[in-house]
Amino acid sequence: MDLRESISNQTDVALGITKQLLLTEGKDSNLVFSPLSIHVVLSLIAAGSKGPTLDQLLSFLNSKSNDQLNSLASQLVAVVFADGSPSGGPRLSFANGVWLDKSLSLKPSFKQVVDTVYKATFGPS
Repeated sequence: MDLRESISNQTDVALGITKQLLLTEGKDSNLVFSPLSIHVVLSLIAAGSKGPTLDQLLSFLNSKSNDQLNSLASQLVAVVFADGSPSGGPRLSFANGVWLDKSLSLKPSFKQVVDTVYKATFGPS
């Protein structure tokens, strides 16, 4: 899947979330949300999931595999989250959190995806 198709899929997901929020929150309320933030955190959760959970996340995110999600995230992180260049490039940052029960441990392969693809860090809860 190429970048344009991945972005189109992400846009479809964002529009679906927006539609659902408008239906549940109503037209007379104020609401601010970040579709990109939601997509990134759900992709990150998908990277550490398997079985039915992974299948549901991939379906919701309109993606065929974790590799597609990771590829899109890697490209977005490289462009959108980069520090502004002298020519006025974009700069964006946001905070998401994923909590893990202390009795569980993370696989090294997941930590590697978090570090290299999502440029995220782990810290104590």
